[in-house]
Amino acid sequence: MAGKYYDDLTVGQRIRHEVGRTLADYDNILFSTLTMNPSPLHINADYMSRSEYGKPLINGIFTLGVVVGITVQDLTAGTIIANLGYEQVRHPKPMFAGDTLYVETEVLEKRESQSRPDAGVVKLKHFGRNQDGEICIEATRSVLFLKRPQ
Repeated sequence: MAGKYYDDLTVGQRIRHEVGRTLADYDNILFSTLTMNPSPLHINADYMSRSEYGKPLINGIFTLGVVVGITVQDLTAGTIIANLGYEQVRHPKPMFAGDTLYVETEVLEKRESQSRPDAGVVKLKHFGRNQDGEICIEATRSVLFLKRPQ
């Protein structure tokens, strides 16, 4: 498997995901309209040209999805049973079309599953940075991972 098993993860471990993803204007418009979010914040360049940002912001839920997606190959491909929850998502800086998103993951906690002897729960914190290294998103989530087969 490309992903990591519960047994492969240690508290305090940091995983730097090599893949980056440049976010495009069309990604933002498509995602916003597909998810029924007509906010001019994301889809109206004229409106946003008169705002403090001067241009549309990339939709934060799209950014979260890309953050999680970037981590899949290194972390959860074939070893995840389920995402159990997202405890906290923060957007300290906006992302704009043309920004490139890079992700690093820290293992915060882990414990064996009480109901599944073949699994364990891991709390992860993802840090999404733009091309300048500025943190634009932080997300904490709990994941149910498979244990390494015996």
